[in-house]
Amino acid sequence: MAISHASRPLIHQALPRETLTRYAMYAFLAIAGSLLIAVAGQVKVPMWPVPTTMQSLAIFTIAAVYGRKLAVATLLAYLAEGAAGLPVFTNGGGLAYFATSATTGYLIAFVLAAGLTGWAADRGLSRNPFALAATNVVGALMILVIGALWIAFHPAYGVEKAWAWGVGPFIISDMIKAVLAGALVPALWSLFGRK
Repeated sequence: MAISHASRPLIHQALPRETLTRYAMYAFLAIAGSLLIAVAGQVKVPMWPVPTTMQSLAIFTIAAVYGRKLAVATLLAYLAEGAAGLPVFTNGGGLAYFATSATTGYLIAFVLAAGLTGWAADRGLSRNPFALAATNVVGALMILVIGALWIAFHPAYGVEKAWAWGVGPFIISDMIKAVLAGALVPALWSLFGRK
């Protein structure tokens, strides 16, 4: 299916056509997006039953604005920064973090969820708040399921902690953030006059 220029993600329409300049901008945007995700992971908002970070809200918003390829590149940059030891994850960073942390499954799932939302944006769905919110909800469920599976199969945690630690405390806040991101990006489309 051909995608019209008007339905492409916002960021692709704003970039210059010159190849070198465009790739330099993509690199800049991926790093900037990864840093925004890192900052959002440190912002804690009181929610029931536990406080929540703004990380998934940033991921869904960036993915809907960037499109699939740039969104995935941004999340891979984020994971690479964390693996290199930069404290970009909510609870630190470093290679050992991936082996020992209960959150590694979520980090991996972030890439898949960003790819899904970016894919929807590539098809013009970032202008439809209902379609984008539904896509984000599927992405949020992917994050929760993969995160819980990591906890369940990790020898330090186990199946009994998968729901109690991995899903139950976050399902309400994650659904709210998915829907909120679904409303935010179409509002950006309207603001920039891409109707």
